[in-house]
Amino acid sequence: MREIVFDTETTGFDPRTGDRVVEIGCVELVNHIVTGHTFHAHINPERAMPRAAFEVHGLSDDFLADKPKFAEIVDDFLAFVGDARLVAHNAEFDFKFINAELGRLGRPAIGLDRMVDTLALAKRKHPAGPNSLDALCLRYGIDNSRREFHGALLDSELLAEVYVELIGGRQAALSLTAAEDRRTSGTVGGSARTTTARARPLPLAPRLSEAERTAHDAFVAKMGEAALWRRYAEDG
Repeated sequence: MREIVFDTETTGFDPRTGDRVVEIGCVELVNHIVTGHTFHAHINPERAMPRAAFEVHGLSDDFLADKPKFAEIVDDFLAFVGDARLVAHNAEFDFKFINAELGRLGRPAIGLDRMVDTLALAKRKHPAGPNSLDALCLRYGIDNSRREFHGALLDSELLAEVYVELIGGRQAALSLTAAEDRRTSGTVGGSARTTTARARPLPLAPRLSEAERTAHDAFVAKMGEAALWRRYAEDG
């Protein structure tokens, strides 16, 4: 199963009032494992950056002036995400902005049926909170020390780790690996692993009573000299 964890940075909170996307970061997961494939773009919003937004992500008008417009990166973005499920923290916000940008270009909106909201997952799993990305990184021991500003790609990388923790992906993978080891008598990486049985430090006590042994010997004696049991007794 392919999923894309993504994040956006914007000029504000509402695309209906003219706010635009200024950064997109995407991280690919396959079967809940980070593949290393990413998509990242800074985008010229074709408008001025409000001071409040700049203080969140640090993307200035000067920095974004020579960056491509959304229309110039949209095909690469859509090709990267394909038909994968899209995972984001407070996902409605990011979907709202991406679909607004697509709408400006006359492109179809991305369906909300593809949306996975990690904030909603976190609230169900940790109802007492807090459930911000920083708080979840702290809860799960994920290093977010590089996060001086909000950045779409870095936040996507952190969120990918958080998402796997929220869905129990690491524990499930470990359980599946252990089960597979048991089923294949210890195969690792597709190749058989040979193991040597360890001898018991002390032999097990015999479970056959003396009376049972005497009765068995009498039974074998009645079978004559050709009895197979005599051969096993001699070998023993």
